[in-house]
Parts: sequence; C-alpha cells; structure tokens
Amino acid sequence: MELRHLRYFVAVAEELHFRRAAERLHVAQPAVSEQVRKLEDELGVRLFDRTKRSVELTYAGGAMLPHAYRVLRQADAAQLAARSASERPGRVLRIGYVPTALLTSVPRTLRRVVTSMPNLQATLEPGSGLELVDAVRTGDLDVAVVSLPVPASGVRVTPLGEQRAVAVFAVGHEHAVKACVSLAQIAPERIVVPPRDADRPFYDAVLAACSAAGVAPTLVEMPDGHVDHVLLAVASGAGMALLPECVGERYADAGVRFVPLDGDSPVLATAIVSARHTEHLPTVALLRAVARTPNRVASDRGLVAA
Repeated sequence: MELRHLRYFVAVAEELHFRRAAERLHVAQPAVSEQVRKLEDELGVRLFDRTKRSVELTYAGGAMLPHAYRVLRQADAAQLAARSASERPGRVLRIGYVPTALLTSVPRTLRRVVTSMPNLQATLEPGSGLELVDAVRTGDLDVAVVSLPVPASGVRVTPLGEQRAVAVFAVGHEHAVKACVSLAQIAPERIVVPPRDADRPFYDAVLAACSAAGVAPTLVEMPDGHVDHVLLAVASGAGMALLPECVGERYADAGVRFVPLDGDSPVLATAIVSARHTEHLPTVALLRAVARTPNRVASDRGLVAA
C-alpha cells in the first residue's frame, strides 16, 4: 500500500465521482480507477460500489476512510518536519535533567559538544526522572540526565558515573565547621528533602543509608524538586539536608555549608538517557560519545568527566 493509493482513495471517497477526483488530483481518470482497483486487490475487499450513474462507499470503504485520513495527516506532518529541520540554520538539542543529578561534568560536556557543532542550540529543562524518561521516549526531549535506576524500555542508558551525598547545614550550625559528620551525628536533625517523585533513586538511597545507620530521620518534605528551595529552607533553619555532592559544586555560596559524610553515605548513579530511534542523530550521538570518552579523571568519589 502506497500513500498515492490512499490519496486517490480519499479523493474518490470525498467526490464520489472518479472524473471529479481525477480533476482534483490533476491526473487522468483511468489512472485513478487503476490505483483504486490495485488498492482493492491488495486489501481483498471492495471499497466502492460502482454503477454507471453513481459511486458509493462500501461498508469496508467507510471503515477505512478515517484511518486513511490519519495516515495522510501523519505523512504530511513528517514531510513538514523534515523540511523545517533542513531549513533551520542550526540544530536544536533538547536536554532534560534532574536537578540533583546534574553533575558539573554535564555542562562541561555540553560545552565540548557545542564547540564541535557551532550551530547547535541547546535547551535545558528540569523535571523528575520518570517524567523525563517518558519525554525522551515520546520525542519531547532528545536526551535526559537522570539518576539510576530508571525504566529502560524504549530508551538507551549511558552511565556517566557516581557521586556521594554530602550533608548541608546552615552557615551558623554547629556541624557546618566540621571536616565531616556521620549519619549518627545528624540523627536528631530534621532532614529537608525534595518530594520523592523529584528524584526517587536518591530519595530511596538516603532513607536506606539512614536505616542502615540505625537512624530514623524526621523528614521535612518540600513541595517541589527545586534544589534552590531546599537550600533556602536549610539556610532559614528548617533543618539540614542530604544532597548529591554536585550540588555543593554548583552552590558554593548559598548561605549553607556542604560537609562530607563520614563512613558509608548514599551513592547516586547518573546516566544519560536517549531514545533508541534517535541514536543516529548527530547531536545525540555526539553528546553520548563525549560523555563517555576516556578523558575522565578518577577520584575517590567516582568518575567525573574532565
């Protein structure tokens, strides 16, 4: 079945007249009759009842018509998207990210990609892990930086590395000046956390680490996943927080102090997620390749892209 067959079928179905359909399509009438007949032969059903005086859709033809409309609309949309992309002066790379998973290596990696593709325009959109993976799967995003694990169906997962959690205290807190603290030491503290849906893997890792240390934390759950709001709550005295160490690298001066955890601390694995059907796109392929290049420096905190 070809698109041409569907276009001829729709024209005849709307005109209910082969000659008028041919005039509308700017082709000879025999060509329309032949293409419709080929379509009927391929389907094994009659689409039209023909007499010398009239043409009527059969029940099968009527059932097929809305599907033909849908296929033709999708074909036209695909053609328009391809033409629009070819006419754009540059490429657009849509990146989603979980704020607590955005390693400082990611902006550095993105700068290297932009250097390789000067016409690239990158957009960054924050979100929760599950929402971002769904957006990648449906094509609303090209890639996403998320915490592991995530549902891998229909997507490709490229690991970036691991990072540990650090404790976050208000500047005047007694623990803020310490070289490190243990989970047992912070047991009496209220822990400010983003909602679980904002970053489920990290949220669960924090609770698991507290449980392993025999700590039953009192949680102060924020209404959203914005890191800025968590830090503001800590600075305002609402409690302390446990956040990935990359947050400390990005928010060095926010009225808080980031203190390493002594002993076992929650570990967060981070990855780039891309849709399998976009693997061939140069922007997506390049971002994945640069992110996993051996140009990395190993530290006691895991692998961090240089």
